[in-house]
Formats: sequence, structure tokens, C-alpha cells
Amino acid sequence: MPDHVRNHSAGTESDPAVEARGRHCDPPADSAREPCILYTEGDELYAAMLAAIRAARRHVCLESYIFSVDEVGRRFVEALQERAANGVRVHLMVDAVGSLLGFSRAVERELRKAGVQVRRFHRWSWRRPWLVNRRDHRKLLVVDGRQAWLGGYNIQRECSREVVGEARWRDTHVGVGGCLARRAQLLFDAFWYQRGDRVPTPECPADHSVLLSNQTRRGRLHLNRVLHRMMAGSRHTLDLTTPYFVPTHSIRMALQAAARRGVRVRLLVPRRSDVALAQWAGRAVYDEMINNGIRVYEYLPRFIHAKTMVADGERSLVGTANLDYRSLLLNYELVLQSRQRELAAGLEARFERDLTEAREVRAEHWRRRPRTARLAEALAWSLRRWL
Repeated sequence: MPDHVRNHSAGTESDPAVEARGRHCDPPADSAREPCILYTEGDELYAAMLAAIRAARRHVCLESYIFSVDEVGRRFVEALQERAANGVRVHLMVDAVGSLLGFSRAVERELRKAGVQVRRFHRWSWRRPWLVNRRDHRKLLVVDGRQAWLGGYNIQRECSREVVGEARWRDTHVGVGGCLARRAQLLFDAFWYQRGDRVPTPECPADHSVLLSNQTRRGRLHLNRVLHRMMAGSRHTLDLTTPYFVPTHSIRMALQAAARRGVRVRLLVPRRSDVALAQWAGRAVYDEMINNGIRVYEYLPRFIHAKTMVADGERSLVGTANLDYRSLLLNYELVLQSRQRELAAGLEARFERDLTEAREVRAEHWRRRPRTARLAEALAWSLRRWL
């Protein structure tokens, strides 16, 4: 069962082919009190997403950094084909780099033949080669503008207990409805049609939640401000989970300032990573973090891919953004900012549970690591702006 329950509904969009969808929806709101559903098991998430796709009546919009047509991805391909063949408008956006190996041209043709509109984000272009460094790291599903899901889960077998067993990735996703689903629809449309400037960047009122996108420069600055405000505004506790910890200078300073104020700052990262270079770069700042009062934990049993932050058990962030240079400065991300205590409590409970399977990095032990490890960390840190 999902860790945190309840659901809601509604819908929206705008642009040529989008206006027909928009007529079925109320005007969008910037924020909402609707409860959220927290998912920490891939099989439960995929089942909920597939059920919603199969029940779609008007439109399905799916976006994923990695879309692998394996035991998991094939089910999504078939569900999208079936809906498109029955007159439902289906949009699929995959990242050209993230889905390079798992999403073949043959599958793309298969989907197009069924009526699915497919895009590969930022294919390689000799005319604009610099775009290869800007990736669509978002994971989003919106169905009929009434239900939406976002978070860390990609469409891939690695996240399924049914397929890979206990070695599955530990991740976090959230399901939303109502005004949040309508805003998710707007954000998908803005990205699909590259019109991010038409979607306002909202603040988050008390007891509300908002969806934040960094598609535009203003949105990117706002998301960074939200991160810093949560760190600067924390009074008692600050708990962060990230698979790739390659923090910018300002993030490091904000975390250390919180610890110096007496805030209990805990950072959870994976012991084993799928990107060794990023892990070495992150370990290069362990000394600095620990010496400034930040408690660092490494999750032991499997790879942890969740991206969450909880401050004082009251405010939270969950989404696609890592605490690294790529997410903060380069990639396109989507984050739920919430001031709902119920969601914060669910995320906090999961964090405490994860800590029971983690080991704290102690200063005395860390200082004894071999010189080869220190060299790898230094080399990786020199490449941090690309990680």
C-alpha cells in the first residue's frame, strides 16, 4: 500500500491541439490543499499509473527521463497504444540521452503507428551541439488533467520488486489530483510546446502544495530560492535524501549555516551508486560536511534514488531534482513544494525507516580512507559542474 493515502481529481491545458482538452477543465489554480499519495514501491506506483492510463477518456501525457521497453516499459507501451487506438490523445516525451539504449526506433515507430505523439527531447544536433548538455530529467504522468504523478521513478525494470526482487531501487514518487493535477497539465503543455513563459511561478501558501518547474530562467531561480529558503528557514530539523550529492557552494554554505544554528541536519545518500564519478565527487565534501555538524548516512541495502527534503516536520520537497550541479543549473526538473504536515510526516517516517538500513559516516573512520580514494574524489570534484 502507498505510505500516505487519499486521492482527488480535476483537469487543464492551452495551445492549438490543447484547447479541446482545456474545455473539459476548470481554470488552473497555483496551489492546492488536496492530499497527496506517497509511493515508495515501484510496483504499486506502476500499477496505479497503468490503471489510470487504461481508464483515460480524453488525454494521457507521459514524460520520463528513462523509458526502457523491458518487462515494465512494455506494459506502458501497450497501454498507450490501446488508448491511442481508441481515440484518446496520447503524448509521450522521453529524453534522447536517458532513453537512448532502452527506447528503440522500432518502438517509437510502433507507437506512432498506433497514434501516439512521440518526442525525443534534445536529440543530438550538429547545428546546436550545446543542447546535449541540457536534459529533460522530469518524470511526469498526467491523465485527463485530473490525476498526476511525479517524482524519482523512471519507467524501467530496476524499480520493480516483481522483476528484480530485493535489489530494486529505493525511490519516491507522489500522486496528486485537483488543482495540482491541473497545474501538472499546464506544465506538461508548456514543456511540450516550449512556452514556459506562459505559466506563472507561484509561492506556496500555508497548508498548501505547489508544483514547481525550472523550464524558464525565472523558474530555475525560483526553485533554487525555494531550496535555500527551506534550509535557511529550518529551526529544528532538516532531513535530505538524494542519490547524487554534488552540491554547489551556496548549497554547502546553507547546510552548514543551518547546522551552526543548532538545526539537526541529516543527509542520506547511497552506499552504492550507478554513477561512480558522481559518488566520488560527493564524497569529496564529506569532511567539510561532517566537520561542520552535518550528519551523513550511506544507505546500505540497495541504490537509493529518492529526492526529498523535510524541514521541521512541516515543510517538504519531493520531485526529480538532485542536489547536484546538473539539476540546479542545467537539467529540466519538476518538484512538489508542500507545507502540508501530512505529507511531511509521511516523508519523515520513510526517512527514519531508511536510516535503520544506513550507516553513519564517522569523522574518525572517514579520515582513514586510502589515498587512492582521496585522489578519485579530487579528480571527480574537478568535474563537478558536469555531474
